[in-house]
Amino acid sequence: MTPRESFIAALERRPPAGRVPHFELEFFLTMEAFGRLHPSQRQFWQWDQMSERERTLHRQDVADLHVTVARCYEQSGMLYHSPGKWKQEDTRLSIEHVREISGMDYLITLHGDATYSLPSGRNMMDFITKLADEPDEMKSEAQRRVDSTLARGAQIKSWGTVDGFCLCSDYCFNDNPFLSPAMFDEFVTPYLIQLVAGYREMGFYVIKHTDGNIMPILDALVASKPHALHSIDPQGGVDLGEVKRLVGDEVCLIGNVNCALLQTGSDEEAAADVRRALAQGMPGGGYVFSTSNCVYTGMDLSRYDRMLDIWRKEGNYESLSLGSIPK
Repeated sequence: MTPRESFIAALERRPPAGRVPHFELEFFLTMEAFGRLHPSQRQFWQWDQMSERERTLHRQDVADLHVTVARCYEQSGMLYHSPGKWKQEDTRLSIEHVREISGMDYLITLHGDATYSLPSGRNMMDFITKLADEPDEMKSEAQRRVDSTLARGAQIKSWGTVDGFCLCSDYCFNDNPFLSPAMFDEFVTPYLIQLVAGYREMGFYVIKHTDGNIMPILDALVASKPHALHSIDPQGGVDLGEVKRLVGDEVCLIGNVNCALLQTGSDEEAAADVRRALAQGMPGGGYVFSTSNCVYTGMDLSRYDRMLDIWRKEGNYESLSLGSIPK
């Protein structure tokens, strides 16, 4: 299978074969790895002043960087990241170039959430006050956001190059969700269900991301019927084996290699955690190997390389020893 086909097989929870697919929400170490700025760092303040030829070269370079990362680190898909100042048409043309140089090798996703996320410290009190004092208006705004986002999704569907969306609104701290389960079911769940259903009706794959302790709202997340949940965060106390036992027959799971151990743990601790995630996630399929967040700025690139070395050697279904699964 191609990397994309392997990813899709996991998302659809089909019987696994070969190596477990690998995906990262973001790979920010492009300067260290390739001497090239990550798209998020390319502001293009003079974008509107550039000739069309120069804009085309920039769009092609960003596309090439996405493919370079996927090929170098054997990722089965990508979350395409557009630089600031780009219009949707720029993203469309750049993704066309991704397909030109890589064909259908990789599953391509875009950001596409519309639901309320955990607010920043600056906005937290205003958000809470509005939920309490203006609940009907907050629900109306949630509906407007879903409607607008699905209209954008329909436009993107017409491109014929994008496979799905990553929904990246975070809902949880490490100890608990920001909203109680009851409030989550009032202000988030109905709109998440509509959003996922709308995308699925268009034929898109949907990956729902949220860090932190998702366990109190796990049933609500699964009820929205995304194809996959990311990141199954061990720093939020989320146990991959337990989540797999509870909902692994309903949704694909992505992630769970502890980013904190990759950054600050010993080599032995990091390696052991990689092996634990593989052993807990792989049995029965429906799993995509990944860090518990992303490959972020400040992570030691050599740690990510070692993580992938273990995956290449031990992340193969033909050699999986079910008797070694950690409890």
